[in-house]
Amino acid sequence: MTATAAVRPAARPELLSLLGRTPVVRVTAPLPGPHPGFWAKLEGLSAGGMKARAAVSMLMGARERGELLPGAPVVESTSGTLGVGLAFAGQALGHPVVLVGDSELEPSMRQLLRSYGVRLEIVDRPAPRGGWQAARLARLRELLGGLPDAYWPDQYNNPDNTSGYASLAAELAAQLDHLDVLVCSVGTGGHSAGIIGPLRRHWPALRLIGVDSTGSTIFGQPARPRLMRGLGSSIHPRNVAYDAFDEVHWLGPAEAVDGCRRLARGSFVSGGWSTGAVARVAAWAARVHPGAVVATVFPDGPHRYLGTVYDDDFTTAHGVDPDAAATRPVQIPHPYAAEATGWARCTRVTDPLETAPGGTP
Repeated sequence: MTATAAVRPAARPELLSLLGRTPVVRVTAPLPGPHPGFWAKLEGLSAGGMKARAAVSMLMGARERGELLPGAPVVESTSGTLGVGLAFAGQALGHPVVLVGDSELEPSMRQLLRSYGVRLEIVDRPAPRGGWQAARLARLRELLGGLPDAYWPDQYNNPDNTSGYASLAAELAAQLDHLDVLVCSVGTGGHSAGIIGPLRRHWPALRLIGVDSTGSTIFGQPARPRLMRGLGSSIHPRNVAYDAFDEVHWLGPAEAVDGCRRLARGSFVSGGWSTGAVARVAAWAARVHPGAVVATVFPDGPHRYLGTVYDDDFTTAHGVDPDAAATRPVQIPHPYAAEATGWARCTRVTDPLETAPGGTP
């Protein structure tokens, strides 16, 4: 697809009334065994999912600063979830959206994004260093050169991504009487950084547990090919608030798939890779901290993942056996001590760009 001028859509600001105000639900489904239960905020019930909050915030912030002109195109790299959020924000604010995905983007997501009016560019091979993420970003930079006045939100490093979740924090504070432990998936780092500050002003002792993917470099592990979409990264996003985390867990596809399917059978609410992963860790936290109030955020619903997480043919073809999923994390002393190939936990969280292998700053 060539980079040509995009047609400016009419703004539909009334769509913004559909953003947020999602419910919380008590989850007690076995994950994998019994636990006291935790609260889950169902962001999949908001138009555009959780990342629509960040998308609207980034575009509105750029408009206020004059970085995004009226009707100018928005160009971004995405593994899918932010793409839906940007499609929503583009329609609401009147901006055409051009997205760079990759060959692993699900056919159903490609169809959905195009149905929303998005122009979709697909890269067909990962970069030698940085994988699909780096390949998408390289193509994005090429596209920017051919699209006059185009704006790149740069979700991984844009502070407006983080500030977009202030509304999510406010809703959680209003919906919960108390909170001891918050469990957040980490991809761009936006929603964990955006909600932990406001929530700690309500509950200063609140613990934050980050949930990452095996093969992700965010918390100092080596980069490896990753099957899961929506959490983890091959780069180091500047939005990650490393000093806010009390611990981090890495989970593999088997743990996430098993979590999603158990949620679907036992609580009806479920989602994709990130949802299965955070649910498993939230259940663990509720089990090991008796009496603690535990909450997490389910970023989206299950529909995008019917051909992956919920498809036995897909999981078998990719060597994912939910029955072999770990039931508890392996403890490692620091992120460089061992490579996490399945569920692992570390209570030492440092910024890998400021810490040398071995854990020495």
